[in-house]
Parts: sequence; structure tokens; C-alpha cells
Amino acid sequence: MITQAKVTATMIMNIILMRQKMVMINIATNLKNQNPQRKGKSMNNKYLTILVIGLTIFAWQIAPVTISTAKAETESHDNHGHDEQKGHAHDDGDEHEDGHDETDGDSHEDDHSEEGDSHDDHGHDSHEKKDSHDDHGHGDEHGEHEEGKVEISSDAAKLTGIQVQKAGPAIVAMTTPLTGRITLNENTTANVRARFPGFVKAVHVNLGDIVTKGQKLATVESNESLNNYSVTAPMDGVILRRETNIGDVTNGKELFVIADLSTVWAKYHIFPRDVSNIKKGQSVTVHTLDEKTRQNAEISMLFPTTDALSQTVIAIAELSNADGIWRPGMTIEGDIKVGEKQASLAVPRTALQFLEEEQVVFIKSGNEYEPRPVTIGMTGTKNVEITSGLKRGETYVSAGSFVIKADILKGTAAHEH
Repeated sequence: MITQAKVTATMIMNIILMRQKMVMINIATNLKNQNPQRKGKSMNNKYLTILVIGLTIFAWQIAPVTISTAKAETESHDNHGHDEQKGHAHDDGDEHEDGHDETDGDSHEDDHSEEGDSHDDHGHDSHEKKDSHDDHGHGDEHGEHEEGKVEISSDAAKLTGIQVQKAGPAIVAMTTPLTGRITLNENTTANVRARFPGFVKAVHVNLGDIVTKGQKLATVESNESLNNYSVTAPMDGVILRRETNIGDVTNGKELFVIADLSTVWAKYHIFPRDVSNIKKGQSVTVHTLDEKTRQNAEISMLFPTTDALSQTVIAIAELSNADGIWRPGMTIEGDIKVGEKQASLAVPRTALQFLEEEQVVFIKSGNEYEPRPVTIGMTGTKNVEITSGLKRGETYVSAGSFVIKADILKGTAAHEH
């Protein structure tokens, strides 16, 4: 095929040379036949000669380009023929291989890849689900089983303060909470003054001294008789205030305050809404704010007037204070009983919880705890009457019920998630 291309290029070159030669012959003939007398046209002939020479040089310059072009076309043709032959020879194989590579191979690999990914994802999801199930089923010592039930081991229940007891009868007492202060028993408090005007010559006691009835407290010189006389204690008690010194003029002023602290008053302020429930003689439990000190007493006095500043009614209970634990000025609280009922079935208030807008108690069976909706009757300060939902003898959670409620809510939230 290369020889054929060379022949073609040579033929093209020969044709160009022949045409140039013919042009030159024609020009020479025309020049010869021209009139010699036309001298004015000699310059034109020179120009024609130069033009012919230029065309000849141009022809020789483009000849290699033409040959190169022909050679390139020939090589392109040869390559095309070779490719066609190869294509015919290997077309089926290439198409088969290409088809297999592009279709079967890629598809096969993609399918395997997708199946592998799908398998991996499926396995991963299954693994995650399994882990989730394991975490949910084997959290620690707390586990959830059926809907709304939780399982708590005995050790975990003890650690979290869960207490249980059997359902049965109890007294449901309704009380009204009170707030007040310890004050002096005004019936056993004395304000000591001099009998006659005069000058204080001597003071014999100090603040906080314990005195007995008749004991000398001070010496006063009378203005009228100019004689000295003694001011004595009218009762046994403690000097709570000393309002005089040597040289003072008495003139009827208070010199000492003595109080018998063996009894004190618990003075409570009753709000108007509770006044109708408070009566003289009702029992009241007086206790400190930390409830470490408690004493039962009775309402000994209910003032018939309302305090102008606080708009409350004063109720007083007298307390025994031989050991001096009740100090005047202390803030105290109290629970006054305004109603009481012997309920056939009652539970502590700490046993009740609100769950899904219902009052429930938690029934214990083995290590499982299940919420049980109940209907309540009379509500006391400590106990609540149960009218339905709980049977006598059933074991229920009496303290720490909030722990079980939290476990149930946690399990519900995990399921919803």
C-alpha cells in the first residue's frame, strides 16, 4: 500500500510539471510571434518571464507538501483498511468481550457490590437492632419486659430506697398545717417595778440569772422616807430583762422581767379559710422545722379578734418545757387534726403516682412492678383512702414509687424512639 501511495504522489508531481512546461511553451511561442517593433511592450515580456519562473518555483515548493498529503491520505487509508480488517477479524470477539466487560463484568461487579453493600447494611442493621435489643433487654439490674412493667432486682430496689408493704386498713386523718413561733407564757411572766419612787442604790442580779420567789433583786432609796428598801422576785424564774443600773430613778419604770420557762406558748396564725376548722380543745402536733422535736398539745386559746397587721386569728397551745428545748422566738410548724376516718383500705401518700393522667400504685410480683390505676377517697395528711383498684393483702410499693415511674417512662420513651 505504501508503493501505491508513492506512485500516486509521483503522478501528481508529473502532472504539475507538465502543465508548467506547457505554460512556458505557450508563453515562448507568443513572444516569438509578437511584432518586433513593439518595443514598448518589452517590459511586459520581462514581467511575464519573472512570473513564469515564480510559478515554477511555487510548483516545486508545493510538490513535497502534496506528496506528504498524499502519503498521509494513503497511510490513513491503509490504517483504515487495517482497522476494518481487524474490526472484521475481531469485531465479534471485541464486541463480545466489550459487552462482557461493560455489561456482564460491570453489572456482575456492581451487582456483587450492591449485594455486598446490601448484605453489609442488612447485617449492620441487624447487628444494630440486636445491640439495641441487647441494650434494652440487659441494661443493668433494671429491665423492661411487658408493656408498662419493669423488673428491678432486690439489691437495686434496696439501693434506690424502694419499700413495699401489704395493703390493709389505716386511719386517714385530715390535718391543717400551721406556722407560728414559740413565745413566753404570759401567765407565768412578771414585770418587776419599785414600790416607791427613789434612787437605785444597788443591783443584785444579772441578765439570765435564775431566781426564786422573794429573792432580792435591787436596793432602792425612797424619796419620801429616805430609807432603803429591797425589790424582790415575785416568782421563780429567769431574769430575761434587766432595765436598771445604780443611780437610776425608778419613777415607776420596769426594772426586771422574770419568766417561768417551764411552760411556753406555741402561738399560731390561722388564715381566714381555716378558722372554721379550728376549735378550742382540738389536738395539735407541734414540731420544729426539721421535725426532730415534736410534742402533742391542745388549742388552749383562740383569740376572738383578728390581728390587724397579718389579718389572721391567733391560736395558742401551751407546751411543757421542763428540759428547755422550746426557746421563745423559735419558728415552728404544727398539724391540727380537723377530721379522721378509719379506712378499710388506705396507702401512704408516697405510694401514689400520676401515670398517663391516672392515679396509680405499683404492685410487686417477684422482681416485677406493674402500675395499677386506683380510685381514691378521703385524702389525709399522710394516708389516702383507696376505694377501688387495690385488694387487701396485695403487695404494693409504699415508698420510692417515683423510681419505678421513672423506669417505666424511660422504657416508653425508648420504644417511641
